[in-house]
Amino acid sequence: MSDPAAPDFRMPAEWEPHHGTWLAWPHKRSDWPGRFAPIPWVYGEIVRTLSRHEVVHLLVADSAQRTAARRILRDVGADLANVRFHSFPTDRGWLRDSGAIFVQTAAGEKVALDWGFNAWAKYPDWTLDDRTPAFIAETREVRRVRPTHRGWRVILEGGSIDVNGAGLMLTTEECLLSTTQHRNPPFDRADYEAVFRTFLGVTKTLWLNRGIAGDDTHGHVDDLARFVGPRTVVLVQEENESDENFGPLRENLERLEGMTDTAGGKLDVVPLPMPRPLVFRGVRLPASYANFYIANGVVIVPTFNDPADRVALGTLAELFPDREVVGIHCVDLVWGLGTLHCMTQQEPA
Repeated sequence: MSDPAAPDFRMPAEWEPHHGTWLAWPHKRSDWPGRFAPIPWVYGEIVRTLSRHEVVHLLVADSAQRTAARRILRDVGADLANVRFHSFPTDRGWLRDSGAIFVQTAAGEKVALDWGFNAWAKYPDWTLDDRTPAFIAETREVRRVRPTHRGWRVILEGGSIDVNGAGLMLTTEECLLSTTQHRNPPFDRADYEAVFRTFLGVTKTLWLNRGIAGDDTHGHVDDLARFVGPRTVVLVQEENESDENFGPLRENLERLEGMTDTAGGKLDVVPLPMPRPLVFRGVRLPASYANFYIANGVVIVPTFNDPADRVALGTLAELFPDREVVGIHCVDLVWGLGTLHCMTQQEPA
């Protein structure tokens, strides 16, 4: 429960070997108002795909939810031998942000980081989610560390960062430095970089500016740019100059093209398309192909019934030739203002 004695932690890249993936079964109907009915089936398809490759740890509120989830997973053909059910109630199911982030020490110990969580500094119901990392650490019998800095328990969501496992990290100024949805009021850029260095093994932080339109989190990087290799980054780009994403995404491209890795080498920046604007009940939704998730042997990618689906799938298939690349229909899921990466959290091997 205390800070590490020395900054020897390292957060592995998502493509490094996993023990498994953590998910929480969906139950918050107000996250998908008027459109909840298909959501458990979308989760079923995700678990079916992942369970062919690694263990899936699934949080369920109670025995009734466990029975309902098991029935759906059986119906869709998930490998139930690779699914572990854990009874633990949550406020929501976005474990990328509320779950434990696993790191490793130089000696090879696995540690669960218990960051503070306050529902993106936006919603009042977060106390159950804030207890999730402690439950995961206890369940997996690993040491739990609560990151603090300058006496402040650090609030950090996994969707706001992306690492290459070798000292580089992507994040955005909009999410961490803006006073809108302010997570850690005392912190400036130097404070965050000190936190990342101590707890994640990050020696160089690459700051992009703004996230995509419709993002309820105010700038999470996992809808914007992702590492797919030690020095290769995919970045979503909007080709329609009249779209509100065009200017911010072009600025982020210019920033990335001027950035370097820890050794001073240029980054390889690979463009991902953006789907056409997806709107439901007058709300612009944060539909993005960057919200993919990398697991053992497979990459699951959100698709949106859009012509750009095949371009995104093809681009990622070229970048991950040793993995299946599987599209998951997310037109319903994104009404909850998140998709595949937002709901998953990897546990390294």
